Amino acid sequence: MELSLLIPIFLGLLAGGLINYLADVLPHTLRLSTTNGFARPLCLNPECKAPFRWTDTLLLRRCPKCGHGRSLRTYATLVLAEALSLFIWFSPPHTLGYALGLVVLTYLLLVTVIDLEHRLILRPLSLAGLILAALAGIYVRGWQSTLIGGAAGFGIMFVFYLFGRLFTRWRLRRLGKVNDNEEALGSGDVTLATILGLLLGWPLIWFGLLLGILFSGAIGLIIILVLLLTRRYKTQALNVFIPYGPFFILSTFLLIYAPMWMSSLVQK
Repeated sequence: MELSLLIPIFLGLLAGGLINYLADVLPHTLRLSTTNGFARPLCLNPECKAPFRWTDTLLLRRCPKCGHGRSLRTYATLVLAEALSLFIWFSPPHTLGYALGLVVLTYLLLVTVIDLEHRLILRPLSLAGLILAALAGIYVRGWQSTLIGGAAGFGIMFVFYLFGRLFTRWRLRRLGKVNDNEEALGSGDVTLATILGLLLGWPLIWFGLLLGILFSGAIGLIIILVLLLTRRYKTQALNVFIPYGPFFILSTFLLIYAPMWMSSLVQK
């Protein structure tokens, strides 16, 4: 094995560990520091919730208090981050390069993990993403295309957000409820579209959002078919929500990190 491969291997593990740490901490604290120092991940056992020691966190050990193991997501994230680090090492995005590409990829994976687990796009991450995406976009293509892409991402998704609000009101009337804190689209999705618009620029952002909608529509169709086959459509259809953020991030990943594959797919 070439010694140079130690770089993406180490940085992939570092990125995966950082994603796991932030995904364990930020949804509960919204900050990295506490009165006792840096926030530590908590045991997943609802009857324990003891904070992990730093050595246990780094070595992925079981909870020292109750013996509860780490989540499957912890290991899956490490494997995925490692694989993607090696992928962009051998095939770096020509616009970002390996280093900046890994930073952007780490951010996108973190948002994906938190959105899948909590259906939340956290405001601290949104602010950091806006800064990162703006700097990366300006570095790659200049400020004009970057800012237009961000504005287009915001505008397109804001229209969908308004339609989502109307759907939410119709759904609550059908269910006879006042509010159940469920939304078809949240304000975080609008912010995420803005971030992705800054990353992709104009006019690529519209295609990225369209592709994300197609991905989410395909998954939604599968869910509907499962509900129909299990005869739960009438009782469960209006109570099933999927996070849209990961699908938009998937389309953005393909456009940035696998543009040749996407180009050949479109041409077919």
